Amino acid sequence: MIKVKVELGKNSYEICIGSALLPRVGLWLKEKNFSGKAVIITDTTVKELYAGVLEHSLANAGFNVTVLEVSPGEEQKTLATAGRLYQKMAEAFIERTSPVVALGGGVIGDLAGFVAATYMRGVPLVQVPTTLLAMVDSSIGGKTAVDHGSLKNMIGSFYQPSLVVADLDTLKTLPREELSSGMAEVIKHAAIKDRGLFDFLEENMESAMSLDTAVLQNVLEKNVRIKASVVEADEKETDFRRILNYGHTVGHAVEAVTDFKIKHGQAVAIGMIAAAKISRRLDLLHEEDAVKLEAVIGQAGLPVKLPDLNRDEKEKLLDLIGHDKKVRDDKIMFVLLKSLGNAFVSDKVDTGLIGEVLFGWKPA
Repeated sequence: MIKVKVELGKNSYEICIGSALLPRVGLWLKEKNFSGKAVIITDTTVKELYAGVLEHSLANAGFNVTVLEVSPGEEQKTLATAGRLYQKMAEAFIERTSPVVALGGGVIGDLAGFVAATYMRGVPLVQVPTTLLAMVDSSIGGKTAVDHGSLKNMIGSFYQPSLVVADLDTLKTLPREELSSGMAEVIKHAAIKDRGLFDFLEENMESAMSLDTAVLQNVLEKNVRIKASVVEADEKETDFRRILNYGHTVGHAVEAVTDFKIKHGQAVAIGMIAAAKISRRLDLLHEEDAVKLEAVIGQAGLPVKLPDLNRDEKEKLLDLIGHDKKVRDDKIMFVLLKSLGNAFVSDKVDTGLIGEVLFGWKPA
């Protein structure tokens, strides 16, 4: 097992990466002296696979466990769902020192994290991600949120977990499409901050996608260290942490305009290529690097171009980008590349340039 510590003063925590970790979670939480009650928040799919193992681990450590489930899907990430979870937690007499354990992918991590951050003004949060996407990205850094209408993650808070446990064995039941979706965030981390990792992915993508344990553990450790270093430098995304949004400004809009039929990682892949093309248009990125990026994205089984959209959908996509939560003083804070492994944030990208790159025309 590998442990990586996120150094945030009193909010510091460890990320555990390895195999056969779920049975050990109960003892780790007992060591933290939480109260004798614990809540597992998960979705119906993950519940069938892993909630029993986790519940048994917690019960053996002396916890009285309440398991709460929601249906799978982004549409569950709402204030209404959070309200139902609050009610069930109140009925179970959950206390301020009772840990909420988020068992699942990014949706569950965001939703359960938001619930933990706001129930009784904050109860302990433990992230147990079961998807590659959640392991390398959403479970780390303390971002919790729910969606509001078509706007993704508009209501939320920064709330750091007490522990993150990434059990690689849970990836064995992950559909290949979901594995590809997670690989988008892996590629993103390499593209913004680690050329060596990018080169490693270029050579080992097939092994990683085949769940080669040694390769995957290596990739996860490097990703977690990248994410941790960025979070340590800028916990609440006031400046440097914005580079983690590479591919996300366009990606979030693609998700919304397609009613989330396109998975997060697929949308981010499209967004990364769009950002690379904008970087090329601004004479920042060499063509060779842009080609390499598109090739690695393709190797991961991710899309390299937008789905077919009609004129109204294209206009809506650009409107969503213009209202992205990272807009400051009416300027889009857009992450661009100078080279693979070297990203920066620019306010010089407007929707006109984005429209030209994506569709070949400017918005009306």
